[in-house]
Amino acid sequence: MTDGDGRRQRAFIGSFTAAGGPGIVTAAVAPDSGALTALSSVDGVPDPSYLAPAPDGRTLYAVSETAEGAVAAYRVTGDRPEKAGAPVPVGGNTPTHLSVFDGHVLTANYGSGSVTAVPVRSDGTLAGAASDVLQHKGSGPHTLRQQGPHAHQVQPDPSGRWAVSVDLGTDSVRVCTLTGGRLEVHREIALRPGSGPRHLAFHPDGTRAYVLNELTPTVTVCHWDAVTGSLEPLTERHVLPGAPTGDAYPSGIVASPDGRFVWTATRGEDVLSTFAVEGDELRLIGTVPCGGHWPRAIAESDGFLYVANERSGEVTWFALDPSTGLPRYEGSLAVPAASCVVFG
Repeated sequence: MTDGDGRRQRAFIGSFTAAGGPGIVTAAVAPDSGALTALSSVDGVPDPSYLAPAPDGRTLYAVSETAEGAVAAYRVTGDRPEKAGAPVPVGGNTPTHLSVFDGHVLTANYGSGSVTAVPVRSDGTLAGAASDVLQHKGSGPHTLRQQGPHAHQVQPDPSGRWAVSVDLGTDSVRVCTLTGGRLEVHREIALRPGSGPRHLAFHPDGTRAYVLNELTPTVTVCHWDAVTGSLEPLTERHVLPGAPTGDAYPSGIVASPDGRFVWTATRGEDVLSTFAVEGDELRLIGTVPCGGHWPRAIAESDGFLYVANERSGEVTWFALDPSTGLPRYEGSLAVPAASCVVFG
């Protein structure tokens, strides 16, 4: 596996240092088997729980999921990322996700229920303090988890025109613009009260979006209109074949590059679910064990599915059946308190 410049593809794994994680782990990816081999680790910031590579693959960004909240940039020139400047405060508590959008790094700050825009220089380094902090407002019916807003994810839509944030605390998705470094809400879309939306994945054709709900183990299938920046909920499907034994805590969701399948992870059941995409519907094909405990995030790359199992402390990988989409366990790499896997 190499990128367009002929460089070897690498996996970057985030972890919770407060729980014994090594920080950011860089791993080589075997071209045929998808197997990961650890190359290095760097602990430049506490709790780098989520990572995002720049589009050119030469800079890696990490949140610091702490009460203070920060984002850091790393140069990727070899097998060990090197910190590129000091971490920048995001003006929000416990950022859980970040993405690159229109010359900025956006962070979703779970604790404070906000989204932050941090400007990026042309060389990929962070330009300084946040240009804007967009505070979400609202609550939901879940008395413990929805007393206020909890932004859990923010990412560009496939057209690159909109920034979309998912808020577990307000049961809503916000479509935002970024103009002159300032974030503004273009449209807020309400989902079913109490569903607790956590993460969203777009279909590769850019016409549908799949919202994974944490407080009820379901996926909401939505129509996405990139011209108007509107999201329309259509159907809601369970991620498990039966009732969970307790709180299920769905976590990660990803759509296949060919648009035929969607995969989800559920922490309370330690399983991966496979869905077939059938127009505006999802059909649950089946579930398989995740190969560890507490699968916090998943990622697909070149026909393999990777799972960051936080509590058992490893990243597992699965070969994906091209006909059914079902994952087949292949191996694992020990990474204490693993929280995400990205590729660059």
